[in-house]
Amino acid sequence: MSHTSREQWCRRDELISLCLQPFLAALSRAFSTRTDTPGRATAMSGVEIREYRAGDGCAVRELFTLGMSEHVPAAFVHFLKQPPAQMLLMCTFCALLASSKSVLLPILAVTLLLAAGRQLLVYMFNDYIETCYNTDLKNIGETYMAARDSCFWVAESEGCLVGTVACLPGNGAPDCLELKRMSVRRSHRRMGVAKELCRKVVDFTRRRGYAAVVLITSVVQTDAQKLYEDLGFRKVREFVMPNVASKLSNFSLFEYRLDLRQDPAEKK
Repeated sequence: MSHTSREQWCRRDELISLCLQPFLAALSRAFSTRTDTPGRATAMSGVEIREYRAGDGCAVRELFTLGMSEHVPAAFVHFLKQPPAQMLLMCTFCALLASSKSVLLPILAVTLLLAAGRQLLVYMFNDYIETCYNTDLKNIGETYMAARDSCFWVAESEGCLVGTVACLPGNGAPDCLELKRMSVRRSHRRMGVAKELCRKVVDFTRRRGYAAVVLITSVVQTDAQKLYEDLGFRKVREFVMPNVASKLSNFSLFEYRLDLRQDPAEKK
């Protein structure tokens, strides 16, 4: 190979190297953030998890309302995927099209049905939020902080509440604590906040000597389901609330359980 050709190849290699350097550096940073243990700590930096204080009530209720309202679009999509809903919309459209010989009337009727279905879901979520406001969230300190076996935690970043979680003895399960009111502000998701909040409840339950942690989540909260399963929770029950909106939309709830005491039979 001639001297000129070698110089051309060297220059080409240098140019390729310069072009690839930014890409390789970014790839290296992404890889180190995902795999190194300090990566999770960096993501959580600036977020403090502490117990509930008396002045947190309004911020907690606001965060809870925002978190619940975010599920309405996903619940509406879930509703549209149900065969009864699809059959109702299709039959309405076809029947009106055949009887009126007009496309406008069927489209208007289907639009009204969709609006009514969405409004029904909005009512269902608002009713649940109002129920929570009138029960455990009405006086958080009295409900969660007064008794020994219950507690409420908040995640705080720069003076703003970005996450909540709570636990109290489960109804009908005397050996379990129930994880409740898990919510993380959208701006602080994918940072490990929810996982740390869950671990607070698990550690608290273990220290209090309970056998398991139980919780209820919904069919549309897929991110929450994945989080719980990654932490070792297993799905033990699926059911639908006995109200009209839940039955019409087939809005299922899932019960998850994390056992903290190993079964003697499993040890063997």
